This record gives sequence, C-alpha cells and structure tokens, in this order.
Amino acid sequence: MQDIPQDKHSVAATEDTWQVARTTLSSRLLLGTAHYPSLQVLSDAVQASGTQVLTVGLRRMQPETGGGNHFWQRVQAMGCHVLPNTAGCHSANEAITLAHMAREIFGTPWIKLEVIGDDYTLQPDLLATLDAATQLVRDGFSVFAYTTDDLVMAQRLHGAGCAAVMPWAAPIGSGRGPMNPYALETLRRRLPDAMLVVDAGLGRPSHAATVMEFGFDAVLLNTAVAQAGDPVRMARAFASAVSAGRDAFQATPMPERSAAQASTPTVGMPFWHAQ
Repeated sequence: MQDIPQDKHSVAATEDTWQVARTTLSSRLLLGTAHYPSLQVLSDAVQASGTQVLTVGLRRMQPETGGGNHFWQRVQAMGCHVLPNTAGCHSANEAITLAHMAREIFGTPWIKLEVIGDDYTLQPDLLATLDAATQLVRDGFSVFAYTTDDLVMAQRLHGAGCAAVMPWAAPIGSGRGPMNPYALETLRRRLPDAMLVVDAGLGRPSHAATVMEFGFDAVLLNTAVAQAGDPVRMARAFASAVSAGRDAFQATPMPERSAAQASTPTVGMPFWHAQ
C-alpha cells in the first residue's frame, strides 16, 4: 500500500479514488450500522451502496458481557474497513478511553471521534473534541472528527492532525439536509488540503449530491438509509447521488448569473425577430 500523507487528498488520473488515513478508497459513501430492521437488510444495503467503510459503535458490541458477537461476525463478512466510533461520550476523557478500547477490540487505529455537548441537539462539544483529537493523534490514532460547520474549529482539528474533519449538515438524525450551505462551501474553500466528509443531517439523496457538488470528499450516512421505507433501494439511491454530485463538482458547474441569458444562439434568429 502506498504511503500517503494524511493531510493530502488527491484524485487518481484514471479513477476517482481518494485517500484517507493511508488507505485508498473508490467509494465516497460511508455507512453506519445502527437502526436497520435486521442484519440481512444491513448486509443488503451495504452491498447496494458499494461502501467500503462501516462505522460501528463500541457500545453496540457490549464487550463487558461478550455480546454483539453475531453482529460483529456479520460486519466482518461484509469485507469493509471498520471505523469504530465514540458515540455516547460526553467528555474528552471518556472518548479517549473508549478509543483505546476500540483499538484493542477491532484491531484498527481508525476512530470516529464524537464528544456530545448537548443531549437535545446532539451538538458536539467542540473544545472537548479538539482536546481528545489532539491526544488521540499523539497516541497514534487516525482520527475522523465529528464537528459542526464552524470554520475555525475545523481548521484547528485539521491542524491537530485529524485524518478527516467531519462537519454536520444538520443535527444527527434530523434528515434536514444542509442548513447552512454557505458555511459548508466556505469550509471547502478555506481547507483545500483537508479531507472533509459531511457527517450527519442528510436525509435525501439530493442532500448528498448537493454537498458533493460543493467539493466534499465523501459523506457518511446512517439514519437516512437505515430508517428508509426500503433501506436497500435508498442505499443504492444515495450511492448514485454521491457519484452524480462528485461528477458535477469535477465537471465545474457554470457560474450563477444575476440576469437571464438566452441559451439559443442569435445566429439563425427567425427573420421576424430581426425586424
């Protein structure tokens, strides 16, 4: 595997791959594994999405009781990279402790860092997130940091060495889509070398296409797929939307104009318009 600096992203000339945490991926859709109607539906949705990265909550594994073994075996059988998360943590110390446990259990230095600051909105505690990210990077983790769309905090998380900065589009599980497109676009412009993955708040494939058109590197979904009426079809729809948004970004959309401009050339205009 090619050794690639974590703070760089690049697109291969012949294939639209991307690199994060020293790993090359071809899918730009990351999936969570919670709230699916069954393990079979989860497995089918993963296959339909083409994802290569699955997030897994350590609390789902219930290591203290030996629970979660069947779930873990099914996840392993899907052949994806596992991104453990620290969901449910409310302090930097809790998140750091859980990250170390996850590294022992899952055998990966990848960690999706979540430190919740408000139980009503599930808004992250940004200061605790930065403290935990800084320590975990020192401890050798590849940190995927969940944050808001705050530019300064995103810059500091990137500066701390996070493998990916993961701003929300809207509160977790809300499905509202990008609530502050200006802030998300600004993040992309101001952090051109950072790996940026939109995490949380996307409810429809059009939301995913929109943020990919902004130039984000990938999106992470859970509820929007797991709680859809047909999770498998929705997973396929999101995969198509992510691909379409990425294609649109690379194709460079036309600039917006303040006034109408005829799309029909004036050459060959009907003679009665020339009078």
